[in-house]
Amino acid sequence: MSLMKGKNVLIFGVANDKSIAYGIAKQMFDDGANVGFSYANQAFEKQVRPIAERFDSKFCEECDLGDDNAIEELVKKAEKVYGKIDTIIHSVAFAPKAALTGRFLDTKREDFITALNISAYTLVALAQKFEGILAENASFLTLSYYAAIKTVPNYNVMGVAKAALEAVVRFLAVDLGNKGMRINAISAGPVRTLSARGVEGLSRLFEAVAARAPLHRNIDIEDCGHLASFLCSDKAKNITGEVVYLDAGFNGTAL
Repeated sequence: MSLMKGKNVLIFGVANDKSIAYGIAKQMFDDGANVGFSYANQAFEKQVRPIAERFDSKFCEECDLGDDNAIEELVKKAEKVYGKIDTIIHSVAFAPKAALTGRFLDTKREDFITALNISAYTLVALAQKFEGILAENASFLTLSYYAAIKTVPNYNVMGVAKAALEAVVRFLAVDLGNKGMRINAISAGPVRTLSARGVEGLSRLFEAVAARAPLHRNIDIEDCGHLASFLCSDKAKNITGEVVYLDAGFNGTAL
């Protein structure tokens, strides 16, 4: 099935071949998309470039999403290669490690601002800067987590950032919808990724999901890829502004 055949997809946030964004990239490539990549800085290049080559990508560029000028330069490069962009995948989140342990009450102002800027505002920035080269019926997809609506130990300020991100999805859905474009979020259950390692007690989260979820199992990056490809395809043309849970049913359970 070629859900994404011929579509130009830019993916932000691949860290390595264990990341959710990698699972999305692989599935979209398998479903016929032309997949391009952007990484945050040179530290990630040695991981991302071989992945781009694996998927026959014509586009693999550095971009600091905290810098509007850098995003504008990336847009110019993307337009030269693809002309129009059909889909943007935003799998970007960050909070200083000190803000992911201890009491949320002790969160520093600068750490709070950093988490909200990188984890939520960057989605707004991408929509702003890429608006001019988006194809008709273009789509956006971002990644959220259950801590946007419920407290999760040690997730702290990232929970607040994910809550903001989900609000961003709803508000952008209105503006993008006026042009026939869509945006959604996947709220994925815990996955053993590089970023997840920064959260203390991760193993207990896996155990809790397996014990309480109706399907009694955890998800993986392939599950994320399948759902992402569907949500960004024309098969989901009337789905926008949604947060779709992918957690074996865990979010619907009670203590």
